[in-house]
Amino acid sequence: MIERTLCLIKPDAVGRKVIGEIIHKIENHSFKICQMRMFEFSPGGAEYFYQEHEGNPFFNRLISFMASGPIVALLLEAENAIEAFRNLIGNADPHNARPFSIRQQYGTTMPRIAIHGSDSKESADREISIIFGFEYRAIPENRPRVGEAWTDSHRDLSASLVDDKDLT
Repeated sequence: MIERTLCLIKPDAVGRKVIGEIIHKIENHSFKICQMRMFEFSPGGAEYFYQEHEGNPFFNRLISFMASGPIVALLLEAENAIEAFRNLIGNADPHNARPFSIRQQYGTTMPRIAIHGSDSKESADREISIIFGFEYRAIPENRPRVGEAWTDSHRDLSASLVDDKDLT
């Protein structure tokens, strides 16, 4: 089944200028990038995004880190995207991550693990809504398929979903 999932390239990876390498790896694993944006979390925004971790000993460190610099968000689509992406990024501890996984290659120590990926359909829906907006959770029915030409109705739909402020 085709699904959508969220990827965040975290401030440590952005700061080390490995965004392109990570995106290349993602695209080489048959993920389609539907949307992309660069932004920075405020501390309150990071708290809201990671609210399920509140109360954990690492929470304050995670929030401080996630609000420390730019993040690149990708809305990804693929067959069984959530499970496939979690497999590609690897274990949250880079030292225990599968060889050649993104976290093993680009992560260092918690929370500097280079990348975030949604861990369930519910999380993906919630996270995509926070970062890209509610309308991006579902796969649009009238979008062009591979090999299909864009029509005026596709352009109109696209224009209504794009917020120029996100193009940074």
